[in-house]
Amino acid sequence: MIAAEAQARRRARLAAVQALYQMELSGATPSAMRDDFDAGRLPVDEEAVAPGEGDMALFEAIVFGVVEQQGAIDRAISQRLARNWRLDRIDSVARAILRAGVVELWRRRDIDTPIVIDEYIEIAKSFFGDTAETGFINAALDACAKDARPDAGVG
Repeated sequence: MIAAEAQARRRARLAAVQALYQMELSGATPSAMRDDFDAGRLPVDEEAVAPGEGDMALFEAIVFGVVEQQGAIDRAISQRLARNWRLDRIDSVARAILRAGVVELWRRRDIDTPIVIDEYIEIAKSFFGDTAETGFINAALDACAKDARPDAGVG
């Protein structure tokens, strides 16, 4: 069983991905998404989440971090896409997962690179299953990690 602290971080990551997705599609603000997370309305999955069960600091670091650095994050991801692929051609959930993963790789040096990537692969699996999409997310995050943390020994 996952420790309570690890579970709170996992919920925060999943909720951040869902928030980024909602923000892209509906134009919702990061503050509105924070309120939803704080009220227990995010993440939306098979498990009911009570208010306060997620790691608010991590949720905010991801969501607000993506908003603050989206241009740089998107460039970093785009540099790792296959030729003739653009970020806007990627599924919007996959984009949200990649953006969240990259911002956490950039800002959370206290968490080992493989752990960050594994967490987002698990999130990808919850949306896509064990598919090519999940493999693509794994490869893209691994490549972005090598750019962001060249001494981390990813890969």
